[in-house]
Amino acid sequence: MFKSIKTSVVALILVSTAIIAHAQKKIAEGTLVFAVTANGATTDVKTKFNGNLTKIEIENGPAMVNIISNTAEKTGLLLIDVPVAQKQFAVKVSKAETEAQEALLPKYSDYKATGEKQTIAGLSAEKYTYKDDKGAVHELWATKDIDIASVTNGGFFKGLGALPVKYSALINGVNSDLVLKSLSEAKVGAISTEIPAGYEVVTMEELKAMQGGGE
Repeated sequence: MFKSIKTSVVALILVSTAIIAHAQKKIAEGTLVFAVTANGATTDVKTKFNGNLTKIEIENGPAMVNIISNTAEKTGLLLIDVPVAQKQFAVKVSKAETEAQEALLPKYSDYKATGEKQTIAGLSAEKYTYKDDKGAVHELWATKDIDIASVTNGGFFKGLGALPVKYSALINGVNSDLVLKSLSEAKVGAISTEIPAGYEVVTMEELKAMQGGGE
C-alpha cells in the first residue's frame, strides 16, 4: 500500500530545513513551492511556514503526506492520509531522531559566489560553487532577496548565507533536483504539531515495515 510514498515519507522528511538558509528580506509567514525531480519523476513540494513551524504538503500516489516541523525545537510530526484504504497514520519525530537524520546529511563548505545571475521564481539568483567533504566541487543557485527568518536553522547548506533556489542533493540515497517555482507571502494560518483525531499513532520503524522495509 505504501510503495508509492516511500520517497515523500523518508527522503523528504528534512526538506523543510534543507531548502532554507539565511537571506535578507524577512518573511515570517507564507508558502514555498519547489519542483523536486527524483528517479525520473517530478513532484511539486509545497512548504507552508509560520513562526517556528513549517508544513510540507505533498500528494504521492494514493496518499496525502504532511510533514510538520518545529525548527527551533527540532521536533516534528508526520501525517499520512490514504483515503482509498481509509487509513490515517501519524508519526511523532523527536529531537534525537531529527539530529540523527541531520548527522547523515552531506557536509558542504567553501561557498563562493561566481557573479553569474539569473531570475528564478521572480527572485534575483546568483550561481555559487561549493565543495563536499571529499573535495568534489558542486554548484547551486541562491538568492539574498529574502529571509525566511523563523526557519533558517539546519539543512544542507549551512554557512551559505543565501536561500538556495536551484540545486541538486542526495536525499536518503536518492539524487534529487530542486527548483523554486513560487513564493507566496499570503497568510497560511496556525500550524500545529498536535495529532488530529482519527489518526493511528505509529513509530517510524512500524511505518517503514508497512512500506516493505523502507528501502
